[in-house]
Amino acid sequence: MYAGKFRRVPRPDYRRERIETPDSDFIDLDLIDNHSDRIAILLHGLEGSADRPYMRGMTQALSAAGWNICAVNFRGCSGQTNRLASSYHSGATYDLITILNHIGDQYRHTSAVGFSLGGNLMLKYLGETPEQNGIDAAVAISVPCDLKASSNQLAQTQNRPYMYNFLRSLRGKIEEKARLFPDQVSMDGYSSIRTFQDFDDQYTAPLHGFRDAEHYWAQCSSRQFLTSISVPTLMISALDDPFLPERCYPEDEAKQSNHLFLEAPQYGGHVGFFDREMYWTERRAVEFLGACAS
Repeated sequence: MYAGKFRRVPRPDYRRERIETPDSDFIDLDLIDNHSDRIAILLHGLEGSADRPYMRGMTQALSAAGWNICAVNFRGCSGQTNRLASSYHSGATYDLITILNHIGDQYRHTSAVGFSLGGNLMLKYLGETPEQNGIDAAVAISVPCDLKASSNQLAQTQNRPYMYNFLRSLRGKIEEKARLFPDQVSMDGYSSIRTFQDFDDQYTAPLHGFRDAEHYWAQCSSRQFLTSISVPTLMISALDDPFLPERCYPEDEAKQSNHLFLEAPQYGGHVGFFDREMYWTERRAVEFLGACAS
C-alpha cells in the first residue's frame, strides 16, 4: 500500500506517441530515447498507467542503465477513453503484437517488464509464440498467472479494501462506456458487483468475446503457457502478496524450464518490494536484463 499510494517518483521526461491498432482503436506509448540499441517495454497492471509509481520507478532505473523505454498505456488508461466498447484485459496479447510490430527490428535487444495484469499478458504472449516473438528477455512482477485462483483470493474478506478500490476505479470507465455505447454497455446492476467474477461475467467476458468469467480466466491465464517460454524470463512474486494464492507460484514449471526463473522472497507485497531509493525489483530487472543483453 505504501509503494502504491505514498511512493513519490518524479515524472520521467516521456514523449507521448499514439499508435493505431488493426481494429481502428489506439494505444498511447510514453517513450524515452537514450540513443541506445536496447529498449525495454513496460506493461502496467489493472487500472494502472505509465504514470504509476512502479512504472515510473522501473523507467527511472532502466533508463539510468542506458535502456530506451516504451512505457505502455493500455487502451483507455492514458487519460483518454479508447474508441471501442471493448478495452484491455489480462490476455489481450494482440495489443503487445501491435506494439512490437511498431517497434520493429530497429533495436539490437528488446526486453519487456510486466507488472501484475501486464505481466500475465506478457507471459501468455511469450508462451504462445515461443519462436520469433520479438522479445529477447523478460521480467514478470507479482503476476496472477492463474486468474481464477487470484480472483477467488481477492474475493476473500481480508481483501475487500483492494477489491473496493478496483471496482471504484473501473466504475468510472464503465459509466463512460455506457454513455458512449448504450447498446453494448449498461450500468444496470453495477452496484451489486462485489467480486471480479461478478465484474468479468457482466463486462470483461461479453465485451471481449468470452462466454463468461470462467471462460475468460481459462483462456487467458498465463500459467498454462509457461513451459513453452523460450527466452530468459524472471518471475518475481512475494510470498506475502495478498493477491496471489499458491496456484500463482509456478514452482514446477520453473523447475521444468531452462528459461523460466522464479524468485519468491518472503516479503514484498503486491508490486511493492520497498527499498529506500531504487526498489528491489528494479535492481533485479536491471541486473537480469543487463546480463541477458550482454
